[in-house]
Amino acid sequence: MAEGMKRRPVVAIDGPAGAGKSTLAAHLARTFGFVNLETGAMYRALALKAIESDLDFDEEGPLLALVGDTRIGLEPQRDGNRVMLDGMDVSRRIRDTDVTQAASRISVHPHLRAWMVDLQRAMGSQGGVVMEGRDIGTAVFPDAEVKIFLDADPAVRGNRRYRQATPSPTITEEAILKELKERDQRDRNRAESPLRPAEDAVILDSTALTLDEVLAKAEEIVRTHLPG
Repeated sequence: MAEGMKRRPVVAIDGPAGAGKSTLAAHLARTFGFVNLETGAMYRALALKAIESDLDFDEEGPLLALVGDTRIGLEPQRDGNRVMLDGMDVSRRIRDTDVTQAASRISVHPHLRAWMVDLQRAMGSQGGVVMEGRDIGTAVFPDAEVKIFLDADPAVRGNRRYRQATPSPTITEEAILKELKERDQRDRNRAESPLRPAEDAVILDSTALTLDEVLAKAEEIVRTHLPG
């Protein structure tokens, strides 16, 4: 970057499951020509490898041993990231329920999170990226120029997840809401990097907003931090 030029900002989007972080991050990346780095996909990719390796999600030691020969890559696409695990495209598989639940469990381990944070910081070191997760603005990029905490009432988030789920007689809105609340409890109360807004984050509550309203408000926030 030439001397005197202001770099494009890092946009950190945090919030609970089902708040719409992925949708917002993808939209902002397309709108401003930023790279969309979906950090949650990194945890899901490692969780998938843990599943395939038959590891206990609650034991950090074996998981740490696993990362030594694990390669996780995100390849931004117009319609979302292509997620690569050891050279294989796992973009679809990591969205399955078993992988999502496993990712929530492995993400509580402090040394594993530190390894992930190093990767995430390297990806966003030059700016011009949108990163979404649960501790981007508080732990991964505490100096990010733009911090948005996207939230919504649990019942609203559960309904959104239910409508997005593949139709199945075994999947009910009540079950999804129960799992979401349990995940909220884990994320907000874990010892390492608990889910919470950064002190300088803009709180964007989408409970009573349409998608277009959420996107417009977020765009306005980002525009105030673009280089002149």
